[in-house]
Formats: sequence, C-alpha cells, structure tokens
Amino acid sequence: MISIRQLTKHYGSNPVLRGIDVEVAAGEFVVVLGQSGAGKSTLLRCINRLVQADSGTLTVAGIDALGCRDTRVLRRQTAMIFQHHNVVPRLSVLKNVLTGRLGAVSTLSSILQLFRREDVALAMQCLARVELSHKAGERTDALSGGQMQRVGIARALAQQPKVILADEPVASLDPKTARLVLQYLREATRELGITVLCNLHQVDYAREFGDRIIGLAHGKLVYDGNARDMTDADLQRIYPGQATHAECEAAGAVDAKVHPAELRVSA
Repeated sequence: MISIRQLTKHYGSNPVLRGIDVEVAAGEFVVVLGQSGAGKSTLLRCINRLVQADSGTLTVAGIDALGCRDTRVLRRQTAMIFQHHNVVPRLSVLKNVLTGRLGAVSTLSSILQLFRREDVALAMQCLARVELSHKAGERTDALSGGQMQRVGIARALAQQPKVILADEPVASLDPKTARLVLQYLREATRELGITVLCNLHQVDYAREFGDRIIGLAHGKLVYDGNARDMTDADLQRIYPGQATHAECEAAGAVDAKVHPAELRVSA
C-alpha cells in the first residue's frame, strides 16, 4: 500500500530524512516513534505531498506520490488526522464529518455545502463508528477535546481513503481518552481495511495498538519490527541519550508509570 525507497528531505542545509526505506502493507497499523525533530511529521507530510521530498521514490495506493501532477488524486486516497483536531468549531458535528466528502463533490456543491443523501448516510455511519452519532446536530465547539478528535477520525473515515496518516493524534489528551481514541481508530480501520501510519511519542501506546513499529532517529530509520519484539536496546537507538527500562526500574519510575522514553539520563 505504501512503498518508500531512499526518501530524503532537507530544510536548507538541515537533513531531516536521510534515505528512508519502508514498506507498509494494506490494512496494517504502523506506529512511527522518535524524538521531536526525528523526522516523523515530515515523513507523513511527504507521503501526502504537504511537503515535497527532495529525492527517492514513494508510491501510495498505486500512485506515484512524488511525481503525480494533481495532488488531489493522491489526497483523495490519503486522509489526515491532526494533533489539534482541525475541526471547524461553529459547524455542527455532522457538517465537520461531511467535509471529508468535499473531494468527491463538485466545487459548487462544496461551496453551498450541498451533500447527497448517500454522503449524509455515510457520515452518520462514520460517527456511529466512534460513538458520536447522538452528537451529530450539536456545534463542534461544545465537545470535549477527545470528542473533537473522534470527529476528526470520523471525518477521515468519511473520505473513504485507502490510507490514514495520523500525526500525534492523542498528544493533547489524557491517558484514558487517548487510549479510547486510538482504540476507535484501530477498530474502524481494521474493519474497513484501511492502512494507518500513526506518529506517537508514547511507547506504551505504540506497543498496545501498533501491528508494527518504525523508529526514526536523526532522520534515519533505526528500527522496523513487530511491536511486541521491541527491546530496551531498540529504544536506545530510537531515543538516544534517554534512560533504559532497567534504569527506570532502579529509579522507581516504572511504578510511577513513567516510560523510559520519557526519562532522560542525568549528566
């Protein structure tokens, strides 16, 4: 579904992606881990052409993502879920979800917010998947942060994409709500056969929800394997200079629910 070969990206003289090679199968839920600045967000944005890669090859759902002239063709197949919801507060929950159908309607219909009955029915089905159909008529700014992110998931599903790119979708949520949001995302995409590439900072969530984990450090791929097989040595490569699990246990941080990736080694 996603094939990446020797992908590179620089911002000025700063190399952000350095020859990334990744294959993601259809229906797979892949979590991308790495420190801030490791290149996680840039990788996702190269996939849907919000950012133009410098070199390499990138194929998404059979589309040449780097060479296609009409990015709308690519973006119809690649929905995006953002960290900060990106909903329209004054619109109803249903209308926010219906914005996921804009790529499938005419320009005039999108301007006038005219949607077919089939689109409305699809949007309601997507809301039901995240258990928000009872909120369809409410203004979106009346929802909690977790509910807004579930609206974002429903909007992405309404697009009927083959790939969903989720960029830190639970970074601003408390642990209970974060797990709920990731559960909705994983269950919905598995049932629909959608491929997911999800950037996270939380290693525990990656192990719990990911089929596979990709680790980036300084723009390089340093880990690619089963979520359950990741070791402390692998974490050290993904989060260089941070404490191991054993060191956290010695410090009592494990009992405090602090993960090694969140505890720096003292100088």
